[in-house]
Amino acid sequence: MTMEKISLEVAEGMATITFRNPGKLNAWDGQMLAELKAAVEETARQEAVRVLVFTGEGRAFSVGADMNWFTPDPLTHRFRIQAREAHDFFDALEDLEKPVLAAINGVCVGGGLELALSCDLRVAAEEARFGFPEVNAGIIPGSGGCSRLAHLVGVGVAKELILTGELVSAAEAKTMGLINAVVPAGQLMAKTREYAEKIMKRGPLAVGMAKQIINTSLNVDAATGRALERLGQSILLKTEDAEEGFRAFREKRPPKFSGK
Repeated sequence: MTMEKISLEVAEGMATITFRNPGKLNAWDGQMLAELKAAVEETARQEAVRVLVFTGEGRAFSVGADMNWFTPDPLTHRFRIQAREAHDFFDALEDLEKPVLAAINGVCVGGGLELALSCDLRVAAEEARFGFPEVNAGIIPGSGGCSRLAHLVGVGVAKELILTGELVSAAEAKTMGLINAVVPAGQLMAKTREYAEKIMKRGPLAVGMAKQIINTSLNVDAATGRALERLGQSILLKTEDAEEGFRAFREKRPPKFSGK
């Protein structure tokens, strides 16, 4: 698929997808969503890719949906179709059994923040700003913003951000648990790479399983969550990676995981 609004670069186990629509603050439309889906599907099939990273070109990470694309006939089935396209993509990022990181280079609001919330870790430049300004336009964050944000930062903080529609700085976002790290802009990709390299040294099957169980456990009772942990562990114990991990521990050396 020809990519016009994003780019995909794979190097040393890390796939980096960059939003390339800086004239519109990396707003996405149907074409960009299609390109994003194709890029994620491609990297999901590549065993050499261990970590996926999203970032933006210019002064924004993303402001979410291009309103010129998102608002035609808003009260009809067309809106629901468009919303489902975004929802399915964000859900796919959570379901992907590879870690997904957001390297947030600038403005990250609306659907852009909803995409970042679908990632596993979020690293931000000091200049980045975060928020859900939708209430200023008489609507709500409707692609996971209300639900995912509350899980991440708690109901009280989620309501403060969403009901006021105000933006917060990267430092404030770090304090409330919205992001994992804040660094100077020039160190953003290096810090993101640091996280990726740490993860890539771990067992890939274990990393994928842990991600799946953590995400699933948010929506089930505690007993079911623990049952999932037992099942997941029983599967991993039969893998070559687990054998290698135990062997490396006994031999006091770094493990060499194969993803099998």
